[in-house]
Amino acid sequence: MKFLELQKSLDERVEQGLYRHRRILNSGQKTQVIIGDESLLNFASNDYLGLASQQAVKGAISSSVDQYGFGSGASHLICGHQKPHQDLEDALAQFVNREAALTFSTGYMANLAILQSLAKKGDVIIADKLNHASLIDGARLSSAESKRYSHCDMTMLEQRLSHSKQNKFVVTDSVFSMDGDLAPLKEIVRLCEKYNAVLIVDDAHGFGVLGETGSGICEALGLTPKEVPVLMATLGKSLGGYGAFVAGEKALIDYLIQFGRSYIYTTAMPAVIASGNLTNLNYLRNNPEILLRLKKNIKYFKSQCYQNNIDLLPSDTAIQPMLVGSNEALLRLNEKLFSDGFLVGAIRPPTVAEDSARLRITVSAEHNQQQIDELVASLAKNK
Repeated sequence: MKFLELQKSLDERVEQGLYRHRRILNSGQKTQVIIGDESLLNFASNDYLGLASQQAVKGAISSSVDQYGFGSGASHLICGHQKPHQDLEDALAQFVNREAALTFSTGYMANLAILQSLAKKGDVIIADKLNHASLIDGARLSSAESKRYSHCDMTMLEQRLSHSKQNKFVVTDSVFSMDGDLAPLKEIVRLCEKYNAVLIVDDAHGFGVLGETGSGICEALGLTPKEVPVLMATLGKSLGGYGAFVAGEKALIDYLIQFGRSYIYTTAMPAVIASGNLTNLNYLRNNPEILLRLKKNIKYFKSQCYQNNIDLLPSDTAIQPMLVGSNEALLRLNEKLFSDGFLVGAIRPPTVAEDSARLRITVSAEHNQQQIDELVASLAKNK
C-alpha cells in the first residue's frame, strides 16, 4: 500500500468530521484534570468511583514495586505469574461468586480468548449488534459461525436461537458503553436455557458499579453462576486500575489457561499493577458508601438535566449520553464545553451509527453537586 493512499483515507476522515485527536493530560485521572495550561472538570473518564488516584493505591504500588520491580518479565506460563496475580484472581473470584478467575492485560484480550477458544468450527455465536468491538472482533476471529441480532431485540434473538442446530453461544454486554442501557439479561437467560445456549456476558461497565456491593450485573439482577457461566469484566473502569478478568467454573479457567491464545502468548501485566488492582478492590469492599454516592450523583445529574430541558438517552448508569446527530454539530458543542472548562467525550461513527453522534457524559462518585450544576448550566447554554 502506498502512503499516499493512507493519507487519502486520513483526509477523508477530516472532511467527514471523523478525524480523532488525542488530548494530552498533564495530570492524573481525577474529577479535575489539566490539559495544556487549562484546568477542566472531567466528565469523560470511566473512573466511575474515583479510585484511579486514591491515596491507598499509591502506597500499595510503591510497596509492590520495591518487592517485585516493574516488569513481569514473561508470560504467565513461563515465569511471569507472581503472587499478586494469584492474590488478585482469588479475590476477584470470591467477589463475583465464582469458583475461579483469570486475569488478562486488557478486556480486548480477554474477549478474544473466550470466543476463540470456546467457540469451534460448526458452532454459532449470536451477538447483540451494539456489543463492544472486542466481542465483535472475537467472533470474527473465531472459527465458529457468527450471527447478530438487533440491539436488545429478544424476538430476533429467539429466532436466531430457534433456527440454529449447532452448539450456541449468546454474547452480550451488560451495560452498553455508548448508550448506557442494560441488556435484558433475565430474558436472555430464559432463552439460553430454552435453547441450550451458553451465555457470555461482558460486564465491563457494570462491574464495580451495579449491585449492592458493586460486584456487577449478576448481583444487581440476582443471576446465578449457572445462569451466567462465562463472565468477563475490566479493571480499568470503576476499579480505577488496569486489565481484565474472566470468571466462572474452575474447568473454564483451566481451559482458558491451556487454550486462550491471547492469554498464553503475551507478557503478564506487571505485578505492581495487580497489587494496585487488588488494593482498589479491597477499598471498594470496605467502603460501599462510594456506590451510594455514585447513584446519588447519577440521579441528581438526570434531574437537573430534566429541569433544564436537556434530553438524554434513557440510562440509569454512570454513562449518560446526549444525542446530537451530526458530527459537525457535536464537534462545535464539544469545543464550547471545552472552552467553558469541561472535558466530555465526543463519540462519532464508526463507534456509533451514522447521524447518532453524541456527547458521552460520565458521572463519578467523586463529582460534587456544584460541579454537576456547572456542567448542566453549560449544556443548557450551548445545546
